Amino acid sequence: MRTSRIVLFAAALAVIVAACGSDSSTTTSTATSGNTTDTTPTTVALNTVPSDYVGYLHQPTACGADQPAPATDMKFDAPGDAAVTADTVVTLNTSCGPIEIALDATAAPETVNSFVFLAEEGYFDGTVSHRIIPGFMMQAGDPTATGIGGPGYTLPDELPETADYRRGVVAMANAGPNSAGSQFFILFGDADWLPPQYSIFGEVTTGFEVLDQIAEIPLGRGARSADPSPSTPLESLYIESVTVSR
Repeated sequence: MRTSRIVLFAAALAVIVAACGSDSSTTTSTATSGNTTDTTPTTVALNTVPSDYVGYLHQPTACGADQPAPATDMKFDAPGDAAVTADTVVTLNTSCGPIEIALDATAAPETVNSFVFLAEEGYFDGTVSHRIIPGFMMQAGDPTATGIGGPGYTLPDELPETADYRRGVVAMANAGPNSAGSQFFILFGDADWLPPQYSIFGEVTTGFEVLDQIAEIPLGRGARSADPSPSTPLESLYIESVTVSR
């Protein structure tokens, strides 16, 4: 169990690296599930592991879903005023099913406003989850699927006072202080060891069974990976659209 925590902590630190891009070992292998860290890997040719959005378009879609219309890499100078209320809920309509998220505009008003603004602009439509770590989290929100994409602006940190990272929490990935953009992650399980360095802006209310399916997607390790274990999806998990309910 201690080994699993060390591996997941290393992956947590890589959340920062992933948001600004990284090149690592080109060794690739299949993923493990749950918190298992020792397996007999199956080699996957590097050129079969996607390294950008185009690569994801050329592999099977997760959960047997149809491939949606391609994403558009939009850029903005700043988020518009989305007129967010305290009762705003968003639904990520993914290849594996819907995930409903209650946004916390009190704890993270600027982050929530930005997320809703981007959602209503269609920014997330057709994008993929470019990073999945079983036992930890899924990461999404990058139209380029490279780990370095963003909306053209950055957000100020709205950090939690305590590290209340539990199953279903939704938080922003970043590349250091005040650098979050559009990339976010959803926790598959409790992560009380995660440092309070990521703005929490919502929590999953329904769709936990979808998260469990996502955690089972086969994984490989590509050239951009900063993770100690395979984390690149070998079946493309799309955010087909995002529904905003007020």
